[in-house]
Amino acid sequence: MVAFDKTGTLTEGKPVLSEWTALDGDRDALLRFAAALQSGSEHPLARATLDAARALSLPPVSQLQALAGRGLRGEVEGRNLLLGSTRMLEEAGVDLQPLREAAQRLADSGHSVSWLARDGADGAQLLGLLGFRDTPRANARAAIERLHALGVSTAMISGDHIGAARAVAAELGIDQIRADVLPEQKAAAVAELGQFRTVAMVGDGVNDAPALAAADVGIAMGSGTDVAMQAAGITLMRAEPGLVADAIEISRRTSRKIRQNLFWAFGYNVIGIGLATLGWLNPVVAAAAMAFSSVSVIGNTLLLRRWKPA
Repeated sequence: MVAFDKTGTLTEGKPVLSEWTALDGDRDALLRFAAALQSGSEHPLARATLDAARALSLPPVSQLQALAGRGLRGEVEGRNLLLGSTRMLEEAGVDLQPLREAAQRLADSGHSVSWLARDGADGAQLLGLLGFRDTPRANARAAIERLHALGVSTAMISGDHIGAARAVAAELGIDQIRADVLPEQKAAAVAELGQFRTVAMVGDGVNDAPALAAADVGIAMGSGTDVAMQAAGITLMRAEPGLVADAIEISRRTSRKIRQNLFWAFGYNVIGIGLATLGWLNPVVAAAAMAFSSVSVIGNTLLLRRWKPA
């Protein structure tokens, strides 16, 4: 099985803020607050929000706190704000019901949804939601189909809500989904998938490193972080999911050649030893035969050069 991270691996990693809804109708204020909270972040969703808010004047933020795998909290214009995932806001006691239908619609169409809420003395109150769309890589579906053709099953591990993850998986033809997975839970998800099979993990980010290390084979995308590349056993030179199938195919061919060479070498030597024992093999001929054995093994191995990636 090959398990993929979603963002930046199966998708372009360049999300766009395509829709945002304010509970009170003030979309500009919602966007200003969300962008202000993320003004110092390099996260892809933060960059998408800041791009959408480029024309707006952003207020300063204080007491900013990043919650790994969940979101952000900070103070903007005297308001204590929470920005993050469904899990984060539900844990904070925010009632998401007023926009639940809109969030489900976005998730079903493959969008990642973030929520903005205000945390006050009378409890946390929902302000609105933001929907991000990250386009799947052009060759991602073809890469999944090639893996299936090789007899390899596929899975996707994502921190997104199950609805968004399911939509992307259905679009690409992926077999299994693990959604709502926090960064620190990815290694456990890989271990679960690998209970009864060999699992390769493909990722590109810092938070993928533990999962890459936990997998039987870790594969880092060439566009990924240095941490991911250090944790992985294989680094793809280009950010193309199709190279995963190429790596598996050349690995299988290499293993097949190793078995062929071992069989030939052992068989050749067993026959030679038997003939020598019976006195039927001249030492000069034996030396020549041994050299021929080495040449034949090398020649068989060099046939791998005829293989071309799809």
